[in-house]
Amino acid sequence: MAQQPSPRGTFLVIAEVVRRRVENDASIKELPTASAIMSEFGVSRGLALRVLRELRKQGVARPVSGSRWQVARADQPTDSRSLHEKFLAVFAEDCLSVGDKFPSASALSSRFGVSRPTASKALAKLESAGWISPGRQGAVRKVVALPKKANDQRPRPS
Repeated sequence: MAQQPSPRGTFLVIAEVVRRRVENDASIKELPTASAIMSEFGVSRGLALRVLRELRKQGVARPVSGSRWQVARADQPTDSRSLHEKFLAVFAEDCLSVGDKFPSASALSSRFGVSRPTASKALAKLESAGWISPGRQGAVRKVVALPKKANDQRPRPS
């Protein structure tokens, strides 16, 4: 009787293959998607997700918005801020003031490497906080108020 391969430990073998690829090629910035792992190795989605979780546990990967996985390298700093917090930094980076045009969801999605719907959700948080005017089709978002920097939030002397 032919012996069937055991699925136990298969995810560890695949995780090792992916980890070695990442270590040997410094140009790899993102891990393969779960569907790419499924196609290449002929495994189920659950097993492919288990591979990605194992790589995270090993410190090789970190999840990023949009259900993608980024390679975690010791020489690269990590930005663990949420997307809307990164969008708050746009005020300072672009030297925006009240009344200025705020970048569109499309422009921000390109700038931060996320999908346009994901950028729109983060913009909705800025709108609800009162930093920018509401976005509507054909309407340009404007800066309504400027966020305070962390060091500007301490009480001012009278």
